[in-house]
Amino acid sequence: MTNYLHLTVKPSFGGHEKFVFRDGWLKKGVDAVSVEPGIFSDDQALVVLGVGKNMVRSIRHWCLATGVCEESDGPDRKRSIGVSSFGRQLMIDGGWDPFMEDSGTLWVLHWQLTENLQRSLVWHLIFGRFYDVEFTKLQLGQFLSRQFERLGVTTTPGMVAREIDCFVRTYAPTRTNSGKINSGKINEETLECPLTELDLIRFVPQDNVYRFNIGAKPNLPDAVFAHALLYYIAHIAQHRRTVAVDECVYGEGSPGQVFRMDENSVVERLERLTELTSGQIRLQESAGLNQLYISTEQSSLLLDTAQRLLEEYYARN
Repeated sequence: MTNYLHLTVKPSFGGHEKFVFRDGWLKKGVDAVSVEPGIFSDDQALVVLGVGKNMVRSIRHWCLATGVCEESDGPDRKRSIGVSSFGRQLMIDGGWDPFMEDSGTLWVLHWQLTENLQRSLVWHLIFGRFYDVEFTKLQLGQFLSRQFERLGVTTTPGMVAREIDCFVRTYAPTRTNSGKINSGKINEETLECPLTELDLIRFVPQDNVYRFNIGAKPNLPDAVFAHALLYYIAHIAQHRRTVAVDECVYGEGSPGQVFRMDENSVVERLERLTELTSGQIRLQESAGLNQLYISTEQSSLLLDTAQRLLEEYYARN
């Protein structure tokens, strides 16, 4: 399978402070940074964001991990944070979907997390390289330790365990010690992440395992799938004009892997891409092999189309 993981930046861990992001957090972060780029290093952040110090750091992390904010070099070589182009389009008042009411937005944010190798490397490795359908936290820990060793990333068992716990809670509903889904009682430690609505990971209490929900993903818009696919192709298919369907289903970082779709569901999506991409991508069979044919070798054109697809999707919705 395709492997395009190259760490050009040092990954960071623990910035989430063991909190998953909550409804309204990304919007809060974008609004605060829009007014004051240095807000996350200001004591006033506790008042402006209305949360404790650890949650301020967590909001900062998730805004960077999902790509709605970005770091840049400020005066005196200090790193400052600003709203990204994507964040402005999505989250500002009057933007595409500032309150994340569209299911497509959740899929886009999920894709963004798996693409961020600095802030959410664990998310990329699990969705990109882990192929087991069922797993325990122990198995994830063993898998990640091997991956980190191969990548030359220094970790500790405690750090890996904290990343796994946060990863699982990003997608699987929180459970009490008795194994029942937490309900009724509101606790800051157990408030759900909006990405649990994607139903990507389920806990199976009778077997004490987690299971990826692999299937068609009917609430995943074609435009968001195509957006992700174009980014994926731009990464792996430089200087070639064909991509095997297997790469789109099983390749590291592919939409099939990241969205946990079965092969038939991916093929159905690919069959609809010719019209959606104005002919830039078309599915054809040659010598019994299904392949995607790409009309250009220029990655920039594919990325332009990916951006256009999102703009058109939100304009319709």
